[in-house]
Amino acid sequence: MKKIVSILCFLLVGLSCGFSQKDSTSQKKSKNFLKKNVVPFSLMASGILLSDSRLEKSLNTSILNWVGNDFDVPVDDYTRYGPIALMYTADIIGVQAKNHWFDQTKNMAISIVLTDVLTKFLKNNIYKVRPNNFNSRAFPSGHTSVAFSTGSVLHEEFKDTSPLLAYTGYGFAITTGAFRLLNNKHWMSDVLMGAGIGIMMTKLVYHFDYLFKWNPFLKSKDTMLVPRYSGEAVGLYFSKKI
Repeated sequence: MKKIVSILCFLLVGLSCGFSQKDSTSQKKSKNFLKKNVVPFSLMASGILLSDSRLEKSLNTSILNWVGNDFDVPVDDYTRYGPIALMYTADIIGVQAKNHWFDQTKNMAISIVLTDVLTKFLKNNIYKVRPNNFNSRAFPSGHTSVAFSTGSVLHEEFKDTSPLLAYTGYGFAITTGAFRLLNNKHWMSDVLMGAGIGIMMTKLVYHFDYLFKWNPFLKSKDTMLVPRYSGEAVGLYFSKKI
């Protein structure tokens, strides 16, 4: 538990230092960013407090008693990518988004990579056995962190033009986290921490997206790049109308 708290504190201090600017504009942006991250910080804090607790173990037992020990429905392997499919479908049918498709792809790819890097760092440095005893890399949930990362990108892109579509991404993310619990792959604290990381990393990317506003396809309407994430590697699909 102490190691988890230390790592999270280090992360939060690092973010705070990154926003320590003297001018009032930067200070306002810093306060605004911290307000936006109340939810992910709360999720991560809840995950830390719940980890290895009696309540968490009791919850896991209750879930197993409800669905049975043999329950295994790998829906979560696919729902984590649902927001990506929704985003590009919305682009194709003409739903107005915050950014051009290239900037969407760029933000999506960076969010997934940062989320994956932080998640794997914590997994490799925190010893916590999964409820099914498969390995000791339970904390946090990688499926959940990626799902909330992609869901957050969808939310950022369409929250002002299509709120229903925007929040649908979180529906996919919550479903992913729920099935990690139902499939006995993770504890509740793993899911909460993963959700917090996914949301926080995405909000971080969108907060600083002005730093990498490069778009060679801004005037092109017949070319598209789609991110691909297999769990082991990140890549892009390229398509062009001829």
